[in-house]
Amino acid sequence: MKRLLIASIASCIALSMQAQKIVRISTDNTDLVYQVNEHNRIYQVYLGDKLLNPQDYGKLKWNVRPGNDGSMGIRGHEAYPASGGEDFFEPAVAITHADGNQTTYLYYKSHEQRSVNGGTETIIRLADDKYKDEVTLHYVAYPKENVIKMWSEITNREGKPVTLWRYNSGMLYFRDSHYFLTNYHSDWAFEGQPETQELKTGKKIVDTKLGTRANLLAEPFFELDFGQPAQENSGRVLLGNIGWTGNFQYTCEVDNTHTLRLLPGINPYASDYQLASGETFLTPEFVFTLSNKGIGQASRNLQDWCRRYDLKDGMGGRMTLLNNWENTGFDFNQQTLAGLMKDAKDLGVDMFLLDDGWFGNKYPRQNDRAGLGDWQATTDKLPKGIPGMVSDAKTAGVKFGIWIEPEMVNPKSQLYEKHPDWAIELPNRDTYYYRNQLVLDLSNPEVQDFVFGVIDKIMTENPDVAYMKWDCNSPITNIYSHYLGKKQGNLYIDYVRGLYKVFQRVSAKYPKLDMMLCSGGGGRCDYEALKYFTEFWCSDDTDPFERLYIQWSMSKFFPAKAMASHVTNWNKGTSVKFRFDVCSMVKLGFDIDLKSLSAEDYAFLQNAVAQYKAVEKVIFDGDQYRLVSPYETDHAALNYVSKDKRQALLYTYNLHPRFGEGPDNVRLQGLDPTAQYTIEEIYRMPGDKDNSEYEGQTFSGDFLMKVGLNVLKPWGGSSQVFKLTAK
Repeated sequence: MKRLLIASIASCIALSMQAQKIVRISTDNTDLVYQVNEHNRIYQVYLGDKLLNPQDYGKLKWNVRPGNDGSMGIRGHEAYPASGGEDFFEPAVAITHADGNQTTYLYYKSHEQRSVNGGTETIIRLADDKYKDEVTLHYVAYPKENVIKMWSEITNREGKPVTLWRYNSGMLYFRDSHYFLTNYHSDWAFEGQPETQELKTGKKIVDTKLGTRANLLAEPFFELDFGQPAQENSGRVLLGNIGWTGNFQYTCEVDNTHTLRLLPGINPYASDYQLASGETFLTPEFVFTLSNKGIGQASRNLQDWCRRYDLKDGMGGRMTLLNNWENTGFDFNQQTLAGLMKDAKDLGVDMFLLDDGWFGNKYPRQNDRAGLGDWQATTDKLPKGIPGMVSDAKTAGVKFGIWIEPEMVNPKSQLYEKHPDWAIELPNRDTYYYRNQLVLDLSNPEVQDFVFGVIDKIMTENPDVAYMKWDCNSPITNIYSHYLGKKQGNLYIDYVRGLYKVFQRVSAKYPKLDMMLCSGGGGRCDYEALKYFTEFWCSDDTDPFERLYIQWSMSKFFPAKAMASHVTNWNKGTSVKFRFDVCSMVKLGFDIDLKSLSAEDYAFLQNAVAQYKAVEKVIFDGDQYRLVSPYETDHAALNYVSKDKRQALLYTYNLHPRFGEGPDNVRLQGLDPTAQYTIEEIYRMPGDKDNSEYEGQTFSGDFLMKVGLNVLKPWGGSSQVFKLTAK
């Protein structure tokens, strides 16, 4: 009798669903569908390939989970499950209400759709029937790029403060036979290292707790494969990135029905957040794409989306540069730098970048133990200050850029002497210093004003400064905010929000200022920060072998123009050509003593820079195809193809091939099969005229994609780059 009752209830619910509201979020290739049941609860009923017949949406059924006594019948894949209800797994949101109750039920109120730049935004409004707290779910679907971004807003309507202890950007559900997660672990000079594992019953959590330099140990981007591990050109895969420049967390939970629940968002570690009455808590954007054609197609989806709708000046050009750091360190003066600016011009790059060590007078910046916070040019090093540097750059014929680390302070600084309470520092314990510095408390509006003022003063006095490298070398230590007082659970979150307020002010006042996002190397690389930066620094590791692996991983999620790479003297055992070829696959720069180079190497670089500038648009705005993985072979190869398919670039790298190895042909991708492409090797050493057997030959795009070219060699640490031009 009990079974009959349960079956009867389930049947009635299934029949009634036909009349329920359906909310559809669609791209050209993907559908995410929600349905409201007769209890006014909203559930995910589909996430997958776009359904072609509109009448099929009404046939989708939410996953009925009746209670043991058959009385409830409302459990399922709830769009945004809250704590304390009938769902027994990790909640998307958790609230301790003003009366201490920790249970929340969210009921559907309404939804709407509206056009936004590049796509359609769907807004779903939910509310608790007892406490009146509101949750608004946002989804923006970009049809052509096949990308969806999602976030939530949580509003306190109780008349008194509440505490949030879970606040995810959303919840997604998947059903498949197997799930494989590739997350990317990291360390200084060891960023973007992939690790794949099959997800079994239970939870896999990837998170970070560093506050500022958040991606030092774990990256915010990941890959999910369904059924079996995806390949570059085959398999079902999701690529995602959490837009939060702070403590992030994504949770993958396989439940008792073998459903995978994905929760991306802010890490709740030490962050029970006090939300005042009437205030709204905004969660980060989670951006994802689904592909049935493997990782490569998913990457091109994200790269196109990032260029068009996220990255600062995403459709614009980028400046090549010469940095002084690897050449001079802290030891320089105005004459030294003026000479390097002339070197930059002679090399053919667009800009000279002055790195760390230019500031501080009472506590001059001679090393990393003093000066941070005192952003005035050191008079004995730079007697004419920044204006003198800008003037010298103009005389040399290059633009001028400058390094800053405005979120930080050294105890040996005038700023710390004047405002010790501006630093995040414990009031009752010995202070622990990471890299001899402390983090300024950006939850404090006064500190936000100060940090913005650092940039504003430089730009107001020197409007011709063309570029800033924004560094961040310390995580948050000694975790205590003098400004927040008893609301210490808000610190990690309000810090990041304060940082964004500064970014927004800088971007609004100086929209044409190019900026590099750096954080002890690649410690920051998320889509939210990139709204305000034209590029990011992938790693302090510039050994070309290691950089190739790092850039390979990050290319899955970011366009080439967003990834800065510099030719340096790391691993002098490799040729300058090999180092250049690795850097030239992304946004090119130099950090090297040019005078230490041989005449042949210097002539090569001058010619190579000019050739790079002639083809950089293909790299920056073309479609990227990863062909041969360094993680799977002793070689690497990839190609770019312009959007009109008239030009392509093929990069080939030989890492540590074994003796007698006979590599296969490299088959290109993305070409026009009917076009005839003429091949020219670029970035050749002086006098190296006939290094390629294919020089000047013409092949059809069809031949190049099906047969390919024999361009991988048995010589370790060697490389070739080919330009293909359609007749």
